[in-house]
Amino acid sequence: MRKRLVFTVAVLISLSTSISTARAATQTVAAEGLKVSFTYHGTSPLSPNPHLQIAQDGRVVYDQPIESAWCGKQCLPNVIAGARTVIHIVHLQPSGPPSVVLDLYSGGAHCCMIEQVYSFKTNSTTIERTEYNFGDPGVRLVKLGAGGSFDMLTADDVFAYAFTDYAASGLPIEILSFASGRFHDVTRSFPSLIAKDAVQWMSAFRDQASTNYQDSVGVVAAWAADEDMLGHSAAVASFLANQAKAGHLNSALSPVTSSGEKFVVALQKFLHQHGYLKP
Repeated sequence: MRKRLVFTVAVLISLSTSISTARAATQTVAAEGLKVSFTYHGTSPLSPNPHLQIAQDGRVVYDQPIESAWCGKQCLPNVIAGARTVIHIVHLQPSGPPSVVLDLYSGGAHCCMIEQVYSFKTNSTTIERTEYNFGDPGVRLVKLGAGGSFDMLTADDVFAYAFTDYAASGLPIEILSFASGRFHDVTRSFPSLIAKDAVQWMSAFRDQASTNYQDSVGVVAAWAADEDMLGHSAAVASFLANQAKAGHLNSALSPVTSSGEKFVVALQKFLHQHGYLKP
């Protein structure tokens, strides 16, 4: 799900150097009375001492080094998805001031895409920083609900490696909103998107027939999660039972799921544990 970030705010972008150089580089974005500058160094594998400055109506209200729980003071700008800029000035709520969203990358093959949100506290010029680790799937900023605000479209990274290797793992859709200084899972508010995602995973599972379902549990787990969110748990349980009897539920990591029946039990427990399957 690594796709180009989508945002519609008119911005002024300044890129002084590329990430491949060792010199300091600065990205600057301006919109809605805010001017945001992100400075980093293009050294590998991490960018030492990145810095963020936010000015409101010409007055600096935030000027601090970048820190994260996942990459400390050496976070890379997340340019993996090919975005021209890693700074976004967007409305994450229908009303109120815009927030600054910063795309960061911790480094590593499968981790981690981190979003930091810099938001104004209510009736204040004080900036509050909140961050979320989206893991390998990354995130897109998209307008999904009413009011023109942005949500964060991603996939649930907890499914990676849960039943098979990463390449064969399916990650069900996940949608987060941001309000009152917190990220909120609002996936169930968008059933049409969940249904579309479920169709894709079922198509991938059906394609496994060409290889006699040699490694099918990852994609069917993602399908089951989507369908459970849609309230189709009884149909999911029936389908999984039939597929287990047919010998269609297999994993490359055979000790994890030595039989289809054992996989179904493990999957149902997993889905319940992570809030997909309601008691």
